[in-house]
Amino acid sequence: MPDLLQLLIRDQLVTRQQVAEAEQRAKGNGHRAMYALIEMGAVTERALTEYASRIYGVAAVDLASFKIDPQLIKLVPLEIAKKYTVIPLVRRGRTLTVAIADPSNFSALDDLKFLTRYDVEAVVASEFAISAAIEKSYDTKDALNELMAGMEEFEMELVETQEEEVGLTQLQVAVEEAPVVKFINNLLADAVSRGASDVHIEPYEHAMRIRYRIDGVLQEMMSPPVRMKAALTSRVKIMADLNIAERRVPQDGRIKMKMGANRVIDFRVSTLPTLFGEKIVLRILDKGNLTFELEKLGFDPEPLKHLMHAISQPYGIVLVTGPTGSGKTTTLYSALSKVNQIGVNIMTAEDPVEYNLSGINQVAIREEIGLTFAAALRAFLRQDPNIVMVGEIRDTETGSIAIKAALTGHLVLSTIHTNDAPSTINRLIDMGLQPFLVASATNLIQAQRLVRRICQRCKEPHQYQRNLLQEAGLSEREIEESTFFLGRGCEECRNTGYRGRVGLYEVMPLSPTLKKMVTNDASSAEIKEQALAEGLITLRRDGIEKMRRGVTSLEEVLRETSFH
Repeated sequence: MPDLLQLLIRDQLVTRQQVAEAEQRAKGNGHRAMYALIEMGAVTERALTEYASRIYGVAAVDLASFKIDPQLIKLVPLEIAKKYTVIPLVRRGRTLTVAIADPSNFSALDDLKFLTRYDVEAVVASEFAISAAIEKSYDTKDALNELMAGMEEFEMELVETQEEEVGLTQLQVAVEEAPVVKFINNLLADAVSRGASDVHIEPYEHAMRIRYRIDGVLQEMMSPPVRMKAALTSRVKIMADLNIAERRVPQDGRIKMKMGANRVIDFRVSTLPTLFGEKIVLRILDKGNLTFELEKLGFDPEPLKHLMHAISQPYGIVLVTGPTGSGKTTTLYSALSKVNQIGVNIMTAEDPVEYNLSGINQVAIREEIGLTFAAALRAFLRQDPNIVMVGEIRDTETGSIAIKAALTGHLVLSTIHTNDAPSTINRLIDMGLQPFLVASATNLIQAQRLVRRICQRCKEPHQYQRNLLQEAGLSEREIEESTFFLGRGCEECRNTGYRGRVGLYEVMPLSPTLKKMVTNDASSAEIKEQALAEGLITLRRDGIEKMRRGVTSLEEVLRETSFH
C-alpha cells in the first residue's frame, strides 16, 4: 500500500511543502509527520481520521468521546503504546479493540495479540488524539514500567564487588516477579505452538528484536521495549541455570518446560556477548514433533534402498554430510531406530545430546574435561559395541579411530561438513587419512538439505519463466510436461506460502569401482562423474523432482542446491 503521506498529497488534502515541513518538525519532537500536520493546521484531525478510515477500510473513532477503562490500559505496556501509537478501547469476549494511527502495521497488531493474548481488532484514530489519550490514561507508576526502570539501574557498572553482589541479588529477585516471568513463559509457549525451531532474542542500541526460525527461515515476531533487555536476558539465564553475573563470555545451558499434561519441551540456550548486550538463542527440541521414520523424511525409493542396505551391514562407515540445520542428526537417529534391537549394543557420542533415545547408550561430549569424540570412541571400543554413532568427524584422530572401528567389525555412523557426497572423500583424505583406508572402510556417503514444503491449503499452479527453469537444470521435455506450484499465502502458513519442510538427498554408495578410484587418488570431479554414471541423484536433481511433484518450489531448490 502506498505511504499515507503520498496519498494525502495525491488527493490534494495537503501539499508537498506541508509534508516536507511536517517531516522536519517530526524529527525534532519524536512524533510522526501526521502529528505535525495537525499541529501545523495543515489538515484537521477529523479530516485526517476519516481519510485514513476510507483508505484502510476500518472504522474511525473519536477518542474524545471514550472513557478508557484503567483495567484495559494494563494490557498494553506504555512503551508499546507509544512505539506503535496505539491504545486499548474495548474488550468483548476474546476480542480487544484498539485505536491505532496506522492500521496497516500488521507487525504491531501481531505484537499486541501476542502480548495481550486476545484477538485484536483495529480502529483508526489520529496520532494526535492517541498521543493525548496515552498521556491522560497511563499511570507512570505502572508495575511493568517500574520494574523496567529498576532494571536500568542494574545495568550500571559497579566498581566495588560488594555492591555488584547486591545488585545481582536484586536483579535475580526482580526477574522472578510476575511480568517478566509471564512474558518469557508466553514467549516460549508461543514459539512452540507456531512450530519454531529457534528463538532469537537480540539487543541493539535503541531497540530489541525477537525472531522465530520457522521452517528454516527467520521471521521477526515482536520488538519489546529496550528497557526490558536486562530483565529478559537475566530471566532466561536463571531458567537455564547460567551465571547472570558473567556477561563477558558465551554460555550454554538448557531449560526443560512441561507444557500440558504429558508434553515436555527442551530448550537449548546459548548466550553471546554483543556490542549492546547478550544475544540469546533458544533451540527448541520438541520430541513430540519429531519423526524417526526414514520413509517420512522425503527419501525417494532408490536412495532409501541404498541407505537401508548400508545401515544393515555388520561393519563399515555411513557418513551424512550437510550444513548446520540440514537435518543430519534426525537422519542418523532415524537410521539408529531401524537397527535398535534387543540384541544390538548401540553407543553414541554427541555434542550435545539432542534427544534421549530408549535402548541406546548416549554420551555427551565435554571437551573441557577431556571427553572428546576421540576419547569417547576409544572407550566405546572397550565396551563391545555393535553400532557406534559419532556426532561429527572433526579431526584426524577421530577419523582414524572411526576407520579402525569400521575395519574391525563395527558399523559406524557419523556426520561431516562438506557441500556434496563426492567431495567428502577428499575432505577425509585432506584430514590426513590414508586413501586406501577411507576406501576400505566407507560404505555410503549421503549429502542432504532441507527445503520448505508448499502449503497444501493455498497451493496453486504457477508459471515460471522458461529461462529460469532451464538454468535450474530442467530439460525442455520436463518444462513442457510439468505443472509447477506456489503457495498463495493464507492464515495457516502465516502468508508465507510454505508449511513444514522436506529433505533433499544425494545418496552415494561406494561401489567397487569408486573404492578403486579413491585408492588411486581420483579427484572429486572424477568420483562424481563415475557416481553419476552409476545412477547418483544429486541434490539439485532430487530438488527438481520434488518441485515437479508440487512438493516444493523453484525458489527453495535454487536457494539450497548448486547446479554443479
